[in-house]
Amino acid sequence: MAVAELVSKCLQARDMAYCPYSRFPVGAAILTSGGTIITGCNVENASYGLTVCAERTAIQRAVAEGHRSFTAIAVTCDIKDSFVGPCGACRQVLMEFGSEWDVYLTKPDGSYKKTSLKELLPLAFSPAHLRADMVVKL
Repeated sequence: MAVAELVSKCLQARDMAYCPYSRFPVGAAILTSGGTIITGCNVENASYGLTVCAERTAIQRAVAEGHRSFTAIAVTCDIKDSFVGPCGACRQVLMEFGSEWDVYLTKPDGSYKKTSLKELLPLAFSPAHLRADMVVKL
């Protein structure tokens, strides 16, 4: 996997963000275990609670396209002087699909810091915590 391509795609996705209220564009690019890159950007709404983050947009697109296994994500915003990670809600959504993600926190100039989802969300709640006898069967 070329990290440079993943980083480039997240920067491109950021440029597509719909953020008229916060003016805080975010882009994400997810690498599936099959090598496909799926992108997402934040999409704001006048009813603020309905805003969707870039990371969740990318996950939703990937799932809608049939992907369920992921190895990496690159995330970027317009902050130039520090690396910014996904919000807590996005970290939890990513954890739904496994803890073994590489996470590339990317600055607007394309420089990045590699970390992991385990490091960003230690002691996470995950599907493994749900006992089979506790899951409601529909």
